[in-house]
Amino acid sequence: MVAAGYLARAGKKVLVLERRDIVGGACVTEEIFPGYKISTAAYVNSLLRPEIIRDFGLEARGYELLRRDPSSFSPLADGRYQMFWADAKKTHAEIAKFSTRDADRYADYEAELERVAALMEPMLMAPAPDPLSRSLGDLWNLAKMALRWRPEVDTILRLFSMSAADYIERWFESEPLKARLATDGVIGAWAGPRTPGTAYVLFHHVMGQAHGQRGVWGYVRGGMGTITAGLADYVREKRGTILTEAAVARIDIKQEKVTGVTLADGRSFQAPVVLSNLDPKQTFLKLIEPTHVSNELRRDVDNVRCRSGVVKINVATNGVPNFTSLPSNGPGPQHRGTIHFVESIDEIDAAFDDARAGRPSTRPVVEMCIPSVVDPTLAPPGKHFVSLFVQYAPYQRSDGLVWNKEAKDEFARRAFAMIAEKAPNWNDIVDDYMVLTPVDLEERFGMTGGNIFHGEMTLDQLAFLRPSRSLNRYRTPITGLYLCGSAVHPGGGVMGAPGFLAAREVLGRRA
Repeated sequence: MVAAGYLARAGKKVLVLERRDIVGGACVTEEIFPGYKISTAAYVNSLLRPEIIRDFGLEARGYELLRRDPSSFSPLADGRYQMFWADAKKTHAEIAKFSTRDADRYADYEAELERVAALMEPMLMAPAPDPLSRSLGDLWNLAKMALRWRPEVDTILRLFSMSAADYIERWFESEPLKARLATDGVIGAWAGPRTPGTAYVLFHHVMGQAHGQRGVWGYVRGGMGTITAGLADYVREKRGTILTEAAVARIDIKQEKVTGVTLADGRSFQAPVVLSNLDPKQTFLKLIEPTHVSNELRRDVDNVRCRSGVVKINVATNGVPNFTSLPSNGPGPQHRGTIHFVESIDEIDAAFDDARAGRPSTRPVVEMCIPSVVDPTLAPPGKHFVSLFVQYAPYQRSDGLVWNKEAKDEFARRAFAMIAEKAPNWNDIVDDYMVLTPVDLEERFGMTGGNIFHGEMTLDQLAFLRPSRSLNRYRTPITGLYLCGSAVHPGGGVMGAPGFLAAREVLGRRA
């Protein structure tokens, strides 16, 4: 939708084809349960680029990012808890309950990440320079980047190469704090907190900002679909056409040039340029006839890793969880942000060990959000929409079982048990729920392996190597075919930058 918006703004004739009956891919609001507005997949926002919000006038089209304060709550088994507030002094006091040393160091930790984010932010809206290229433009951009990064080059190298656990343990000693931070290093990743490279995933999640504060995530009023509905409104305003229930069956190619697409229902559309928001495996291995995919390109696409252990559980409830560590008769500050049901890095690592062996985690890592506490329009009066982001569940199970309803319900019970340990009323307030395993995420949203980033965010699949060196500039070896989704630089999340950069490439870098 972002690519379509910029192309339409440039006066191009644009047609957007959506496989489902709703615009927005994985960034949608749906009525899964009667009377609820459910952010089915993506559920919080921070990374959406301010340039895109401005260029498309999204705020005038209904986009509003709602502050979550506190931003997180961690209930603990011993009856204590930890909160993170917008007020630095209040957060300092929360951390000091467990370690005064950590509390005193936390501001420096945040400052380091913010300094590096400020240095790297220009890369988000520019193609990643290729150090192996002979282009003068690439060499010039690399030289500028090296000069810009020089003051923090040691930190940048650590963030790209270290595990989240190792990076965090350089700073802190208290387990509740380390566990709370480590979850950002594994979210959406087929990795544990001690897997090298997960420090970058942690860093990726502080690249955005909400209400002028870097690394802060917020809820979108009306659900995440408000973003894509606003983008669609802009495209239509610029005379672009959007068709839903229009599944593309084939990208048509003649003499190694794109000629258009053919839909599953037989309709065909001619066009000299096609942009695919699908990941490379879906694009080249499912929509293009094998004769048009060279052996070299097929090898590159085969090697793109799209593993995932993510399960999204959407829950309709008749109340809010009542935490033993901070009881309440209704919504309180503990319900406003992300609620972490993990207490140590070792717990996260053990959960990943299960998945790596092909087993759903016995004690999964659960992150809960209750956006209806901040935005009551999302649920009927007295009810709440609860979003659970759960790890880990392997796409392929070693026990040979498939992810049928029985298997999904069993995994949901494991996640619910983790919640009930800290909030005993949990099972009593659950009215209904929907489980999306990696298999469901692939089938529903077209994300290979259920990978929410369209490819793992590891060092060998970042920047000029994302998704591979032959596909790192949005333009593909097939003339007229471009990639515009999370599979390309700068990567995953509701960011919009890949669409901007792909449109820029189509327009000769004038977007």
